Amino acid sequence: RKKTKTTTQHIAIAGLANNNKSAALQFPLRTNPSSPSPCLYLCVCLCVDMAMAKRLEGVNKPELLPKEYTTVIDVAGFLSEGQKFRIAQAVASLEEDTGFKLRVLAQNYPKTPGLAVREFWQVDDNTIVFVADPSLGNILNFNVGAGVDLNIPRSFWSRLAGKYGNLFYWQEKGEDASIEAAVSAIGNCLREPSGPRACSEIR
Repeated sequence: RKKTKTTTQHIAIAGLANNNKSAALQFPLRTNPSSPSPCLYLCVCLCVDMAMAKRLEGVNKPELLPKEYTTVIDVAGFLSEGQKFRIAQAVASLEEDTGFKLRVLAQNYPKTPGLAVREFWQVDDNTIVFVADPSLGNILNFNVGAGVDLNIPRSFWSRLAGKYGNLFYWQEKGEDASIEAAVSAIGNCLREPSGPRACSEIR
């Protein structure tokens, strides 16, 4: 019997989950719907990514937060002012259309506000925290709220990261291109009607 290769995409900020446990260990995302249960994946992730979780958890630097509220925080300097403005507009439009809150953090670990964004953005079950961080290998990382998780196939996030977040893509086109492409793809997905074919294409 042919074995099915399974990959997981994890969250870049630890501690954003409601129970304050490591978010990197809480949201393993299955890429194959016929693969084993999430419980098994959690066990695997606990073994494989404990080092990453320890490295990320506990980062809390509110001094790196902007003085004024914004849905796009770029402490890494990947985005121009025009790009940040366009992304913020796209985020506002998406929230108005769907009720889901997309929040974007561009960072280069360990230079990150970390856990401080949770209160700053009032992260809840309808929030997607999108962390762009090339130091994690794949630049696209997501913390997906429970309300969003019910509406979007879990495989979407790993497919999105695989298309626009891989090392070859962002090194060739730039971190900003990866971020803008991901924001656009998330918006398209969340606006699609629910059903078995929802978010089947990354566009």
